[in-house]
Amino acid sequence: MEKRLTRSELIFSLGFIFMLVVAVGAFFYGAKIGAEKTEAKYVEQAKHLTGAAAKPGSYPQQDLVSFYHTVFLPYREFQSEWYKTMEKMNSGQLAEPASALKELSSLAKQKYAQAQTASVASSSPLLQQAQVEILKGLKLLGEAASRGAVSSKDVETDELLVALKKDSYYKEGVEQLMSGQLDYYQSMLRWSNTVNKKIPATYEPASILGINQWKTLPLTVKNKLMADHMKARMLMTSYYPQDLVSAVDDYIMSGEAAKMKMKSVDAVVDLLVNANAVRSGDFLSSKAKVYGKETIPQLPFFYPEEN
Repeated sequence: MEKRLTRSELIFSLGFIFMLVVAVGAFFYGAKIGAEKTEAKYVEQAKHLTGAAAKPGSYPQQDLVSFYHTVFLPYREFQSEWYKTMEKMNSGQLAEPASALKELSSLAKQKYAQAQTASVASSSPLLQQAQVEILKGLKLLGEAASRGAVSSKDVETDELLVALKKDSYYKEGVEQLMSGQLDYYQSMLRWSNTVNKKIPATYEPASILGINQWKTLPLTVKNKLMADHMKARMLMTSYYPQDLVSAVDDYIMSGEAAKMKMKSVDAVVDLLVNANAVRSGDFLSSKAKVYGKETIPQLPFFYPEEN
């Protein structure tokens, strides 16, 4: 004969089943909440890595690095070849200038194609502007080289060099490239401001920048100012703005500026540029000693040992 449950046993059984249902429900609810939190965490990490969460005008370091490899480096590779070719032409080492200029024109198209495919984040408008300017510069210098190759058949090499520098395509091309370089260095200045609020996001000096004031400026400000000078002087050279900074600082710290009774940075820059006293690599040779504590982005031309 089947034994019937007592009232207390029935209540206990029902209570146990209820607690079991609650526990199972709580487990699955907790698992759902945990999964949602984990998913949200990785979505935010993905946004950070891709730059999707970057604020407009923030100029994160990843944007500066990406721009260097995809836009600035192709431009500098072309500029390096242009500079070498002009030096060889100037010293009479080129037997066939027309062939060399055709190669430069072809190289300009190649580097243009590389820089054109680069995707620049909308959060960094100065970098977007720099890309456009660099593309224009490469195209114009490519055209100048092509025109020079044609006219080289009728003139001597020294006359060809003079004609190239007077060519409207060349002048506009150099101006565009120097504008692109300046915007890149202004982007670095914006970045440094996000890292160290003591560094200004922008800097426009008085008409005459005194040496004493120059000494107080952070490196990223100095770099931007020398990019200004290079644009104003149309200096498409083998060295970078930071190399010009280093040369200026070295001249001032050596006491030579004081001996010459110089008061302005412009005067020092004029002297060094006209004397051809600035070299590519000047910054790196003095970086550890002079600029070891400066706030600068981790870009290859600041940290070549990390390439």
